[in-house]
Amino acid sequence: MAAVRTIVVIGATGAQGGGLARAIRSDPEGHFQVRALTRNAQSEPARELTRIGAEVVEANLDDVQSLKKAFEGAWGAYCVTNFWEHFSPERELSQAANMAEAAAAAGLGHVIWSTLEDTRKWVPLDDDRMPTLMGRYKVPHFDAKGEANQAFTERGVPTTCLLTSFYWENFIYFGLGPKRGSDGVYAITMPMGDAKLPGIGCEDIGRCALGIFKRGGDYIGRTVGIAGEHLTGAQMAAAMGRALGVEVRYNDVPPDVYRGFGFQGADDLGNMFQFKRDFNAEFCGARDVDQARFLNPALETFDQWLARNRDRIPLG
Repeated sequence: MAAVRTIVVIGATGAQGGGLARAIRSDPEGHFQVRALTRNAQSEPARELTRIGAEVVEANLDDVQSLKKAFEGAWGAYCVTNFWEHFSPERELSQAANMAEAAAAAGLGHVIWSTLEDTRKWVPLDDDRMPTLMGRYKVPHFDAKGEANQAFTERGVPTTCLLTSFYWENFIYFGLGPKRGSDGVYAITMPMGDAKLPGIGCEDIGRCALGIFKRGGDYIGRTVGIAGEHLTGAQMAAAMGRALGVEVRYNDVPPDVYRGFGFQGADDLGNMFQFKRDFNAEFCGARDVDQARFLNPALETFDQWLARNRDRIPLG
C-alpha cells in the first residue's frame, strides 16, 4: 500500500481551501492527509477541521519562516491568497513569493497555485477603456495573482496554475445576491451585458483540485481552468427565480455605473466584470466545464448548486 501523502492546504478555513480540505477528508480512496494552515488554531472553523480529521497548524502567509516550518515533510500544497482580506495586491505578491519559497525549501512534489489572469496583458495601463487602479493595475485582485505565477516557476516549484471561476457562493456571502427594487421585484446586478460568466461552487473547486493532485505529473507545468457552467446574467437570474420562488431579474448596468456604487472594491469589481465581458471568448475559453467534470465527476450545475443552497441566499 502506498504511503499517505500530506497536502498543505492554505486558506483551509476559507472557501477554496475549505473545499479541498473536505474533499480530501471525504475521499474514499484516502490518498492524502490534510495539513490545514490557519493563523488561529483555536478558531471555530479550525476546530471543525480538527473534528473532520485534519492536522491543523498555525502559520502566517506574511511570515516565510512559519511557512517553511509548516511545509516540512509534506508532499504537496494548495496555495491561495485572499485579496479581499486586505485589498493589497502588493501583499498578495509578497505572500505568493513566501509560499513559493517555502515550497521550494521543502522540496514539494506538487503545488497548485490558485491564480487568475493578469489583465494588463489584454488592457495595458495606458488603455483608457477602463481606469488604472492603485497606480499600476487594471483589475488588482486578478493582476497580482497573474503576476505572481512567476514566483513559483522561477524557483523551480512543480506547479499547476489553477484558474478558478466566479464563486456562486458570492450570491450568499459577498453581497451580490438578489436585491429588491422600488417596484418590489428582485434583481441581480452586473455589468456583463449578454456575455456569459463562468461560475462554480467552492466545494467543486476543492474536488477539482483533488483530481489534479491525484493525477500528479500529468498536470505539473500546466494552466488548468475550471467552471461548473457558463451562464449569462439573465440565465442566472431565471435559475435563481425558479429556485427561490420569486421573480429575479438581471439588471445590466454600464461598468462606469458599477464602479461608482461606492462600496470598497467597487472599482476593482467593475473593471473585473468589464474584462470578462470585453474578452469573453478568451475568458470562457480558458475555463473548461468538460475538464472540470473529468477532474470531478460530481461537478454541479448552477441549478444543482441552487437546489442545495437556496435557503442560504439572502433576499435583500
